Amino acid sequence: MRVLPESQLAAVLSGLASRPRVVVSGNHATPHHALEVLDKVVGEYRLFALNAQEGMPDRDGVVLETPFVGPGMRGKRMLRYFPSRLSLVPHLLRQALPPDVVLVHTSTPVDGCVSLGTEVNVLPAAIEAVRARGGLVVAQLNPRMPHTHGDGVLSCDEVDYAVEVDEPLTSPVPRVVGEVSGVIAGRVEALVPEGATLQMGIGAVPDAVLAALTGRRGLAVWSEMFSDGVLGLERAGALDPDTPVTASFVFGSQELYDWVDRNPRVRLLRTEKTNDPGLIARRPRLVSINSALQVDLYAQANASRVHGVIYSGFGGQTDFVVGALHSPGGRAIVALPSWHPKADVSTVVPRLTGPVTSFQHSYLVSEQGTATIWGHDAGEQAQQIIDHVAHPRARAELAEAGRGLGFPLRPPA
Repeated sequence: MRVLPESQLAAVLSGLASRPRVVVSGNHATPHHALEVLDKVVGEYRLFALNAQEGMPDRDGVVLETPFVGPGMRGKRMLRYFPSRLSLVPHLLRQALPPDVVLVHTSTPVDGCVSLGTEVNVLPAAIEAVRARGGLVVAQLNPRMPHTHGDGVLSCDEVDYAVEVDEPLTSPVPRVVGEVSGVIAGRVEALVPEGATLQMGIGAVPDAVLAALTGRRGLAVWSEMFSDGVLGLERAGALDPDTPVTASFVFGSQELYDWVDRNPRVRLLRTEKTNDPGLIARRPRLVSINSALQVDLYAQANASRVHGVIYSGFGGQTDFVVGALHSPGGRAIVALPSWHPKADVSTVVPRLTGPVTSFQHSYLVSEQGTATIWGHDAGEQAQQIIDHVAHPRARAELAEAGRGLGFPLRPPA
């Protein structure tokens, strides 16, 4: 690894081949300084990131690529969305979308190694792919980046060039748990047994569920990501002290970053491990807790598109729903409000009109109640969704539409 001043790094990057593909750390680990250096000297390139946050380049000549759309790419004209389970994204990078440059945000070197810190995810696979084809690995070294244990520890020999910065990491805006999210969280909490292994997605409802679980004991975490709610569980004594907290990235506050720094209780592993449904299924009582934008009477969930336009993507939801269903004592839960207040529409629809993110869940939960899906025939599933998940304003219309779809439905409760 050669540490260069900004001007020399710019000279190196200006010699890249035409329209290189650049893979960059996503979420709140994006190396913005190194990316700005590249953006100034490379006129046209393809930029690949997962759940990119605000501040990504947005200009002619930059094509944005992702299997999971974050706010930094959402609605952009030059966006290319690649549908993929998160567990399969490493294969995308090795096959269909090989990188020419990988930009990572790392800790400063210790004993000849740096750490990918809060974002491991698909980056080890991207680094392997770019090195296999003779591309570049560039690190933004930052003493504020935590050093995390697991698959994100890189030998300095695996990094070609580096640039130094000293700046705090960004964090997501804290979400306020509203009344509806709090009621949903209470219903989900009742479905989580003692000693469960938790997977949570990103959103107000998963955050509220974690806050509701502080009274549990013997919990474990095997998840794609985790946020400050897990730190709350640790401090409340809810987590099994002998089981490491396992995920592939961290999404939270500076306090959470401080907690994961050199903490042997935390392991950040590559996505091929955390999101492998077979490995997920080995975890006892794995409870998968995810949100959705819509569900329908077939118990299908849409968590990726709004009015046909991509909003996010599959993420890890599909991987964890399958893994949870195969886990001994496992449960796959999708939780959402019954009504969308801004659009003033029901989130339960007769039949999804767009792509399905996941299906065959154990439970669907809203502030109205809980529908038990697994083990019931299709008609009873639809009836429970109408009676226990849908908003009262939508039930009669849903029942009429459901009968038109062939469900033998009773009048709404």
